[in-house]
Amino acid sequence: MTIWIDPPRWPAHGRLWSHLISDSSIAELHLFARSAGIPERGFEGDHYDIPQERYAAVLALGARPTTGPEIVRMLQQSGLRLRKRTGEKGIARVLDVGFPDGSRADVDLVRSSREPPEHAVFASSIYVRDATDNWLAVWSPRRREWSSPSGWREPGEAPMETAVRETLEESGLVVDPAAIEVVGYERFHPHEGTGWGPDGRFLAVYATRVPLPAPALSHPPEEPARWVTAAAFLADAAESWWLPMARVVMERG
Repeated sequence: MTIWIDPPRWPAHGRLWSHLISDSSIAELHLFARSAGIPERGFEGDHYDIPQERYAAVLALGARPTTGPEIVRMLQQSGLRLRKRTGEKGIARVLDVGFPDGSRADVDLVRSSREPPEHAVFASSIYVRDATDNWLAVWSPRRREWSSPSGWREPGEAPMETAVRETLEESGLVVDPAAIEVVGYERFHPHEGTGWGPDGRFLAVYATRVPLPAPALSHPPEEPARWVTAAAFLADAAESWWLPMARVVMERG
């Protein structure tokens, strides 16, 4: 396992930037970044952005120099590369996620204010906050975990309509579509061929705020719903692969 950095040649915010990567482990990359005092906000899902004035110091701490094309090649070869559109921020690339039906996939978590390609969206999720900054958590017997309301699209349904319907079905709560905003997406790359196409398939992620404190909820006995603090929500999701997405949504306020 090796940490690599390319020269500061990428302009943004009035300075030049480098990309810092690991050729095999995001955990290793985070460990190096912490030891080097690199802020977490510089992480872009598969690399850290490093300002030009820190390039020499990062080399002195053990990162090895390489080129921009080699950075891309190593990320692709390792399976760690996270693709995103201009203006989006990579949160994490989670490898080898297992699902209740036995399938497995690599999943990109991306923060974005833009809808993912609608034709490739198969499901939606929505984070719902009340007037006192508590969050709606619903229990999924199939996944055996607490999460935000989520589910698969029905025929003829827009992704945001899915989010509204799932919230109603899982909690009895009616949310105003006009108060919903796009906050990101999850892109799934299945390990086995499924006909999803080269770009995978997407779960659209939304957030909304209801104007009352802890509105009453209704739900089936086997699928409870409740209002919890952000800390409690994240603690319940501590072992879930989508935890980085939940953390970003809740930290953004």
